[in-house]
Amino acid sequence: MKRLLIISIFVLTASALWSQSDHSKIKLDCSFCHSCEKPTKINPCLKACPREEMITVYHTPSQGPEYLIINQFEKFEDLYEPVNFSHRAHSEMAEMSGGCELCHHYNPPGSIAKCVDCHDVNRLRADLSKPDLKGAYHRQCIDCHRTWNNNVACADCHELKSSGKTAAKIKPLSASRIHPEIIEPAKIVYETETSEGKFVTFYHNEHTQLFGLECSNCHKNESCASCHKVDDMKSIKLTVEEKHQACINCHKVENNCSYCHSNKTLEPFDHGTRTGFQLKSYHQKLSCVNCHAKPKAFSGLNSKCASCHGSWSVDNFNHKATGLILDEIHAEFDCDVCHSLDNYSKPGCDACHEDMTYPKFKPGRILRN
Repeated sequence: MKRLLIISIFVLTASALWSQSDHSKIKLDCSFCHSCEKPTKINPCLKACPREEMITVYHTPSQGPEYLIINQFEKFEDLYEPVNFSHRAHSEMAEMSGGCELCHHYNPPGSIAKCVDCHDVNRLRADLSKPDLKGAYHRQCIDCHRTWNNNVACADCHELKSSGKTAAKIKPLSASRIHPEIIEPAKIVYETETSEGKFVTFYHNEHTQLFGLECSNCHKNESCASCHKVDDMKSIKLTVEEKHQACINCHKVENNCSYCHSNKTLEPFDHGTRTGFQLKSYHQKLSCVNCHAKPKAFSGLNSKCASCHGSWSVDNFNHKATGLILDEIHAEFDCDVCHSLDNYSKPGCDACHEDMTYPKFKPGRILRN
């Protein structure tokens, strides 16, 4: 057994599946992760189980099944018909708040795991930290349905045998998109109850198209009731912390309310005004991620060109790319003769000339379009 444990440690470490765990401190039987008696490096026999780091694939709703017949509980076959579950309709509704991972929490590489792959049908299970299959189904369904109508009954999903309807005759929700297409707003202005900084201007299209956020980045913990008013539900009251949570994840501003709050509606994002670094020519055409490579991190970059481009020299840089073709005299100079202190935004002539300044005098010819 000890030998098997050592092999398991080696295999899992080499595969980087549990890179954050120390197996010597984990009291697990080898069979918890391995399906065979003697796992090897070539054939580790790993089960499709939750892992801290893994490659996963998520499908679009149209790629998944239209509906599923759920019939894995023999105990209730005499009372209820199998559940005709509208998989596509529910996955469509889940797109905004998290997608597939709301139900399919963990997947082996390249596939979508079924609920029964991880949750045991038997209620008398050894691992009490993981719900059995019935508990997992009901937890997922009831949490959403309760926020919608605040009244969850068995008959909402289960058809009684006494009704005379079979699963084949029970019509599920439409397999096509049942939710109208969501038109993303370009701009939203929130009016707060404060006297100073009364307005918060939120440009939705900038956050999705410019900054690359997905719906679930902000709407992950929301339900249908967040947008749809339900008559028998009380108005949802959010705390100050909850109202700011979605924004504060990216905007690390401490006690600086004026960053978002103003006495008037604000103009769209301008890189020069907001950061002090004006985007010109080639930078204006770039996507944010070309410079801000770390997700959701749009601050702290060094504005010096060399921090991204490395060391420019006469040998490795064609000045024609700037739109200015240097004349024969200036083409031989090192970059720092005109661009002192790595300042490439505007050249200086005073290193050699006392009566010449750029752009009135140019060290070459402007390239015409």
